Amino acid sequence: MPIIEHDAEIAASPREVFALVGQVETFADYSDAIDTIVRLGERRYRWRVRIAGVPLDFDVEITESVPPERFAWRSVTGIPNQGEYRLTPVEGGTHLHLTLEYSLNDPLLEKAVNLAAKPLLHKLGDDIIGQVETQLQAQRIGPPKASR
Repeated sequence: MPIIEHDAEIAASPREVFALVGQVETFADYSDAIDTIVRLGERRYRWRVRIAGVPLDFDVEITESVPPERFAWRSVTGIPNQGEYRLTPVEGGTHLHLTLEYSLNDPLLEKAVNLAAKPLLHKLGDDIIGQVETQLQAQRIGPPKASR
């Protein structure tokens, strides 16, 4: 299986970051590469993504959720994939490491995805991490205060 990894530093505690990483449905709001994410059950989700213009569907289940250190999943239908977020405290925040493994059965599709996947997943990782940081900052600032 090809493996794609992505690292980032976020200026928030691992607990704050994990709280947002664990909200899987919101990932569709973070990147235009994700068409939809639908919750199918307590630990299952249906993803529809678009890579190199090709729509791909797969259902995933959460295999491990260990706040605030690790969040992992694997596909149960569609495109075989598995991945995890590992969160490590660092000075000033959290180091976030994303690992994603996938496999495709169609050689032409695999070639297209392999060409597009790495930059796309880095963009997706940056999009998600950027949105997590934005939301954490908004939570810290809070709603605007009414003037008297």
